[in-house]
Amino acid sequence: MIDITFLKELDRFNIVLKKRVLSRYQGERQSHAQGHGLVFSDYKDYVPGDDFRNIDWRVYARTDKFFVKQFEEERNMTVHVIIDASASMDYGRKISKFEYASMIGLGFSYMALRNNEKFNISTFSEGLNYIKARKGMNQLMGIVDRLEKLKVKGKSEFQKSFDEYKKYMRSKSFVVVISDFLYDIEEIKRVLSRFTMHEVVVIQVLDPQERRLALYGDVILEDSEMHTKLRTFISNRLINNYRDKIEHHIHAIKDACEHMGHDFISITTDRPIFETFYAALRT
Repeated sequence: MIDITFLKELDRFNIVLKKRVLSRYQGERQSHAQGHGLVFSDYKDYVPGDDFRNIDWRVYARTDKFFVKQFEEERNMTVHVIIDASASMDYGRKISKFEYASMIGLGFSYMALRNNEKFNISTFSEGLNYIKARKGMNQLMGIVDRLEKLKVKGKSEFQKSFDEYKKYMRSKSFVVVISDFLYDIEEIKRVLSRFTMHEVVVIQVLDPQERRLALYGDVILEDSEMHTKLRTFISNRLINNYRDKIEHHIHAIKDACEHMGHDFISITTDRPIFETFYAALRT
């Protein structure tokens, strides 16, 4: 069950989200300033200095006069939340990684709703489950229902899913990517490099046991996506090596995000959800 009782607490963050977005895009609503946006506005007579690429040659063919297309600059923000729903996200004792990630995604969508912006929450595993961006509380509650009914399973097709998702992004957006990011670092870099023109927050969600490996002795480990099993003895030396490797991986993701201008946080599911939003929005 996905807990949404915390959403009202996020009202105090509305001004934070708005400030971040306004600093990048200078406005929540559609501006009528002339620019190179996506919405056609009108024609005007061509004068020297105008961008000749905006000349409408079809009109010229009919009138023998040069007219330049004008556009309304698209200022409306869309919040895109993309959640990993592969089998590894189904792991957790008190709460699964997917449930926690869903709470984060719903929180960002709620803040978009409060700011009267479009939002969506899409998921990916073996393929992309894209949900068209809309506005309104009904949309949000409908997504809650879909997330609760979703079967979290399958092997993640991380790069393939994001290659497909990129086709749906036709203007600069606020993008939140939530996953355990237990992927090869080079694949992570390739995916995140596709979104350098957007405001991006990358959130890694891990179970506390994944971060600390609180196991010892003779155990049987099972890969949740490949379903292969491995019997091994977990010693103190193996625990220390594991912890070094997971920390190295987390820092590698952080460095890659900083290089691309993205924000990154790594959290565990035992962290209070409000603290997670504070960490995600304070940067």
